[in-house]
Amino acid sequence: MTLDGVCDHTAVIPDDEIHDHYTEMLRSGDTILYGRTTYQLMEYWREVLENPTGNKALDDFAVIMDTISKVVFSHTLEGVDWKTARLATKSLEEEIRELKQQQGKDVFIGSPGLIVQALNLSLVDELQLMIHPVIAGKGMQLFKEINQRIELKLTKTKTFSCGAVVMYYEPVKDIH
Repeated sequence: MTLDGVCDHTAVIPDDEIHDHYTEMLRSGDTILYGRTTYQLMEYWREVLENPTGNKALDDFAVIMDTISKVVFSHTLEGVDWKTARLATKSLEEEIRELKQQQGKDVFIGSPGLIVQALNLSLVDELQLMIHPVIAGKGMQLFKEINQRIELKLTKTKTFSCGAVVMYYEPVKDIH
């Protein structure tokens, strides 16, 4: 997202280093959860898989996007035809709780609306925010639908040559 909190995919342009970072991150996971809009945007990577760009970072990202399991939350889609995708059959809360109980790797949430819902349900174990050195001035704000104060503890950071920074946070559990 941008410095002013805009999480629209058109507000920033990820470079090869950032694509490599997310390829490695997704390799550490089993499943990524998407809403309909983001899922349909990510279908772009199927085209890259079928017609590689020649750019290793983009082509590698397309491969991992094709292989990771995807659960799609939608009230309008009747089906998905990506072999590694399925429509959610339960609520976000039920799907996340069920996935967290299974043996395996990390579960990621890849859509802004689902991130906010999961935060509101206290189901996020780690929040990774990549902040790009851009002020968009307008666009979709990631946290505008948060319904309560959420305290976070910074656990690590990673800085990229383009000036973007990933900050890793864990929600602070309320002990009162």
